[in-house]
Amino acid sequence: MKRRLGILILIVSMILGGCGKSYVEADATAATEETPVQITTAAPRETTPAEPETTEEETAEEPEERVPVDGKIKSYLTGEMVDVKKANRRPLAVMMSNDKEALPQYGINRAGVVYEAPVEGAMNRYMAIIEDYDDLDRIGSVRSCRTYYTFFAREFDAVYAHFGQSTFAKPYLKNVDNINGIEGVGSSAFYRSSDRKSPHNAYISFEKVQAAMEKLGYSQEYDADYKGHYQFARNGQEVVLNNALEAWRVAPGYAMNKAYFEYNEEDGLYYRYQYNGPHKGDEGQIAVKNIIFQYCPVGHYATTQYLNIDVHTPQYGYYITGGKAIPVSWEKDGQFGVTHYYNTEKEEITLNQGKTWVCIIPTGDFSKSEIHGKDE
Repeated sequence: MKRRLGILILIVSMILGGCGKSYVEADATAATEETPVQITTAAPRETTPAEPETTEEETAEEPEERVPVDGKIKSYLTGEMVDVKKANRRPLAVMMSNDKEALPQYGINRAGVVYEAPVEGAMNRYMAIIEDYDDLDRIGSVRSCRTYYTFFAREFDAVYAHFGQSTFAKPYLKNVDNINGIEGVGSSAFYRSSDRKSPHNAYISFEKVQAAMEKLGYSQEYDADYKGHYQFARNGQEVVLNNALEAWRVAPGYAMNKAYFEYNEEDGLYYRYQYNGPHKGDEGQIAVKNIIFQYCPVGHYATTQYLNIDVHTPQYGYYITGGKAIPVSWEKDGQFGVTHYYNTEKEEITLNQGKTWVCIIPTGDFSKSEIHGKDE
């Protein structure tokens, strides 16, 4: 982890048992085993000064019950109150290109959660998980599937839209409801635009996706056993990270697009940049409330360039929000369950309500990622 100022000591503790492997960080400003990282909640304010620690009772609150209020209910993606019809409908997980020739991505600003992960050739692709897409007639451009994205889609009980797949990913598609742009009924959900060149011009729309799902017989209701993914702050409260690193500029260390996020204290959001400029979707610059750096072991399939990213073996990462960052460990519930993130006290973290961006980073590239303080 690079920092321009200060001394940073990073210790990766591979402790088996409990929640799996844990990650502990120590320096003059970071948490140590003697001063555990804490997550507290407080009422939102116009500014973001250091908050006092809350009582043990406040930090141990049960998640807020998910019940309708005036036609709205908590979103599984953002924790915000949204229209019941949209919040209770399975979201659409769209495999999006990040090639320069495909920019801007259409519909990405609507995503409640975005996964960014490397693919072959130092490129990245996104999986944008969207529940609010009823008025969208252009979403994409849509590209082909990679194995690990099938697991991400399953974590949110989403319907996964992709334009083909790698040979290695194909067997895994049977594990997720998917709309395939090059095979069978799913191809009816896609169209080619005239303002981009192939393969960067394949798009989907709400109406076409709805028609394809009906033909494929996919339910639009969440599975009865689905309980959501993240734990979110209660309505009217804000997560404050205590004993944490300052995190005003953070970068996952991706080689090609050189992505980074900058914290805006006025609205409490992280604005995204890449390719030496603002990262804009079709509805403006992308901004999110939460960022997760999730480090994963990475290999290759045989002698190919295709990556085999291990999203099952517990590892470590960072949770970033409100200009602060804390180390976390993560582990996944079985093969198809959700991924949980834990602080150094082995407590599952609570996210701020709002959009979340998950950066999947190879463990071998850990030293390339960066977290910078306000004046660094």
